[in-house]
Amino acid sequence: MSSSAERVHTEQPAEQNITLISNKKKAITIFGLPLMWFLGITVLTLVSMYTGNLPGGMLGSLLIMMVLGELFGWIGDHTPVLKTYLGGGAILAIFGAAYMVYAGLIPGETVTMVNDFMKDGAFLNFYIAALITGSILGMNKKILVKVGLKYFLPIFGAVIGAMAVAALFGAIVGFSLRDAVLVITMPIMGGGMGAGAVPMSQIYSELMGNEPSYYISMLVPALALGNVFAIIIASMLNILGKKVPSLTGNGQLLKGFEYKEEKPSFDIGKMGIGLMVAILFFTIGTLLAGFIPLHAYALMIIIVAAAKIAGVIPESVLDGANQWYKFVAKNWTLALLFGIGIAYTDLGTVLEALTVQYIVTVLGVVVGAVLGAGLLGKLVGFYPIESAITAGLCMANMGGTGDVAVLSSSRRMELMPFAQISSRLGGAIILLLAGLLIPFLI
Repeated sequence: MSSSAERVHTEQPAEQNITLISNKKKAITIFGLPLMWFLGITVLTLVSMYTGNLPGGMLGSLLIMMVLGELFGWIGDHTPVLKTYLGGGAILAIFGAAYMVYAGLIPGETVTMVNDFMKDGAFLNFYIAALITGSILGMNKKILVKVGLKYFLPIFGAVIGAMAVAALFGAIVGFSLRDAVLVITMPIMGGGMGAGAVPMSQIYSELMGNEPSYYISMLVPALALGNVFAIIIASMLNILGKKVPSLTGNGQLLKGFEYKEEKPSFDIGKMGIGLMVAILFFTIGTLLAGFIPLHAYALMIIIVAAAKIAGVIPESVLDGANQWYKFVAKNWTLALLFGIGIAYTDLGTVLEALTVQYIVTVLGVVVGAVLGAGLLGKLVGFYPIESAITAGLCMANMGGTGDVAVLSSSRRMELMPFAQISSRLGGAIILLLAGLLIPFLI
């Protein structure tokens, strides 16, 4: 009897240990799928791509972007230094794709197909339209009213801080004030390629001579490298917010209006409404842009915000837009980032800019934008980290593509409307400012 009792006594802890070990082991999943299933899908996708049998257009593009975007995103979010300090999955999805193009690891026809889908197929517009519409319509109306014109103060703070710190860092490494401000600061803060560097090259050409292409070759490296720093610093600000909670609203910009958003019940019909409404608002913005000299995104933000404040939109539409935005953000963010790496990120251009003087000055622009936006944002009642991300880093990135990367890296996708204000309206301010500064700096 005693020996039997001893056996029970000795065997039971072993069974408990086995149970504890099995409980600790969590099955690895990528995109919600068991690891082996996802790897099987990845192999089939790559075989289709390398044998030239990938479906054309949206089907093949979205498959490649989703599969490889999720794979790189998972690796980035599980690689210690990368996930902690360098933006994790967001930055690996972008620059993993850019490297694959740079190294010739993606067939040319696939690169062209994804490039067409992102640009001519307007997948970026489709994504941003969902985020702008859903996040604004799902936002607390009081916050929209309170933010108002206050938001432009941290934007100006970002511009002043960027020019001041860039001029200081540039002087230390041997850049002239003209090069530090006109060649480096202005394109970085100018709202991306289409809305920033391209029209800026036209302004420079008209006021300083030379062909626009001459200035484009000077402006693009600054824009690309500034975007890299913006993504990395966004990740660092997210870490800072965890260490110093008083600096952040955890995705909410305005102090004193903390609230927990009610999770809407999942409704497929309402999501369809949200899809239609997102496209409709983008279409209205595009229509008005034909008559008003503002970017369609900027006009779209104004229209959606006005409709939300006026309270004219039915509750079912508000719920649908919010649900559709969450579906898009959850399922297609990494896919979009991978597409950005293929279609919008020239790794060769970034590598050519990697001189010590250039890197230091570009870093000064981004750091100055963060400090200026954070400090002045705090003065008007914003959380410094959210203000630094939206009014600072989203001024210093590559426009719409950079906004997605920065907000993904900082884990604050709900700030997209404010990011777009920075990229679009803020970019327009930079173009005006560049034209005013040129006569004093040449």
